[in-house]
Amino acid sequence: MDEVNAAVAFADLAGFTALTEVHGDVLAADIAELLVSITNSVTVAGDRLVKAIGDAVLLTSPDAASGISLVVRLFDACEADPEFPDLRAGLHYGPVVERANDIFGSTVNIAARITAKAAGGQILMTGPIADSAAASGQTIRALGPLSLRNFSEPVELYKLVRTGVEDHNVDPVCRMRINPATSAGRLTYAGTDYLFCSLRCAAKFAAEPDRFTSPA
Repeated sequence: MDEVNAAVAFADLAGFTALTEVHGDVLAADIAELLVSITNSVTVAGDRLVKAIGDAVLLTSPDAASGISLVVRLFDACEADPEFPDLRAGLHYGPVVERANDIFGSTVNIAARITAKAAGGQILMTGPIADSAAASGQTIRALGPLSLRNFSEPVELYKLVRTGVEDHNVDPVCRMRINPATSAGRLTYAGTDYLFCSLRCAAKFAAEPDRFTSPA
């Protein structure tokens, strides 16, 4: 039998396209490889890195509790490097079909769609994952029903509120995380301070600040 129930998670690098445009393909590939290495380092018995897809990793874990634990460990490990780009993740629990070392099914598709809705630093999840996280004492915030592409019914979404995780600075041009002590530059625009990983990013921002501060 190749259908099993599992927690499925996608995690990818927020702003990866912007990072590639500014810093080039080689650095982007290096960071994507580092994400895979970090992911392998945080998996435990029962967890599985199914595959890497560009700047994303697809993970499974046997149940909802182990799934959220795996993703939190991944975020913690990546955030230990103050210059590693923001992650975002989406999790769902349900049946998956295992074939040729890959997984398929609506559970996988929902996890992917949820990830696309997450902002940098966010972990989004469906009800089964949220219930398990709340039962273990973690703080969950309901986001309400959200329509997902190619799904007929909205899905109730929840966000994990990670206590003790401080807000961090992100370069508005390339989306790299910035350590204020080592930033290459700082500019103020419309009353807000922005930090930059390089003088190149600072120059691009100075030339078109509205491009990098618009909500769109």
